[in-house]
This record gives sequence, C-alpha cells and structure tokens, in this order.
Amino acid sequence: MSGDDPVDALRAGLPVILATDTVYGLCAAAETAGPTERLYALKGREADKPSALLTADVETLFACVPELSGAAVAIVRALLPGPYTLILPNPVRRYGWLTGSSPEAIGVRVAALPAASARVVAAVGAVTATSANLAGGPDPRSVGEIPPELREHVAAIVDAGPLPGKPSTVLDFTGPEPRVVREGAAPAAEALARAADALR
Repeated sequence: MSGDDPVDALRAGLPVILATDTVYGLCAAAETAGPTERLYALKGREADKPSALLTADVETLFACVPELSGAAVAIVRALLPGPYTLILPNPVRRYGWLTGSSPEAIGVRVAALPAASARVVAAVGAVTATSANLAGGPDPRSVGEIPPELREHVAAIVDAGPLPGKPSTVLDFTGPEPRVVREGAAPAAEALARAADALR
C-alpha cells in the first residue's frame, strides 16, 4: 500500500487505485457526484460512458440499489461475488454520475477482492470502479502497468501484486433476453447458464 490511507482518501472524495479480482481499478466514493467526476477527469473518460458500482458484498449492493427485485436479485445471488459486471434495471436512476448515457440501467460489481481492497470497500460502502488506465488504454495487471499520470495523481494505491489481467465479463440483463457486452475474466456462456438456472 502506498500514499494516504485509502479509506480516509475515499471519504475525502479523492481517487484511489485498488487491486480487484481481475485488473487494477481506479476508484472513487460513489455516494455523491464530485468524486466520480474527478475520477473521470483524471482518466480522460467521457461523461456518457458508464462505470460500475462496486461493493464488498451482495447485501451492501442491495442496500445501495434497493429497487433491485425479483429476477435481478436472483441473478445477483447466482453470479456475485465474481468477475462479472451485471447491467441491471435502475428505475429511479440512482448514481446518475456513473451510469453514463443510460441512467435507467446500472452496472454493478461484487468482486472477490484481495483482503486489503475488501477492507477498504467494506469501510466506504460503495465505490465507482473502472480500470486504472487512461481512456482506451490497456487494462493493468500490475501497479507497474498503471500509467504514471494516474499513479502520481491518486491519493493511495493498494498493491496486491500481479492480477489475472482480464477485465470483468459484462452482461446486460435489462432487456427481454440477456446480452453479452464484453467477454472477460470468466466465460459469459457459463454465467448466462447459471443465471438461467436461478430464474427457473
């Protein structure tokens, strides 16, 4: 770990870098718009691009987005924690600063985080999470692969050594049929089968 205490930094609205179960993530406290807007500016990410809401456990996720119900709850319980980003209905448009141009949907993650990162996220509650790269750049599997423009401008880095290096698999469950948005760290077909089983 380097820099300030990551929990204090996040609570102060500053961006941090955390090891996840897939790649290194650039994170900011999710409860208000300002920290996420600073994260987007630092990364060079366009405001209409969504990021994920990351929590340390499923129950915290349900507390953050209490409208999740029925099929969405069953899918979350079937797939999370895991290396997935699930795009789910967001009927009251919560966390509009991280949902990009589709506020009626929200991407959520409950990752199997390394212990040090898990403690940070659990203490803060929920963070906005995106790969610790400059917009369009490669996903970093080690701190050394994170661009210096990010490393030098975050308040803290939680280093867990080399990570798998493939970003999360992204699945969209907002339409009549699930859609694979991105193949990633785990096979999408396997996740869709598990989700289908949970809905039977």
